[in-house]
Amino acid sequence: MLHPLAPDLSSLSDEELHTKRGTLQTRLNYAYNIGNSEMVHQLSLLIQDYALEVDRRNQKMMEDARKSGRLGTDPEAPLNVTRD
Repeated sequence: MLHPLAPDLSSLSDEELHTKRGTLQTRLNYAYNIGNSEMVHQLSLLIQDYALEVDRRNQKMMEDARKSGRLGTDPEAPLNVTRD
């Protein structure tokens, strides 16, 4: 975590995570427009926390797919997209 007051993002659903990240981005744009550099810095840290959580979830999803055999170990090999 980059921001010391960031909430526990692992408890949020994917939809909540993306919605809150979008809200923070809107607030960041506002902070840029009014020239509040302190707010810009704080919001940037929070947005980075949200981005890191999205990345963590994507990595876990890829690892789970690899372990289940839906994704091979060779990145150049074609994906197995047959239905079970």
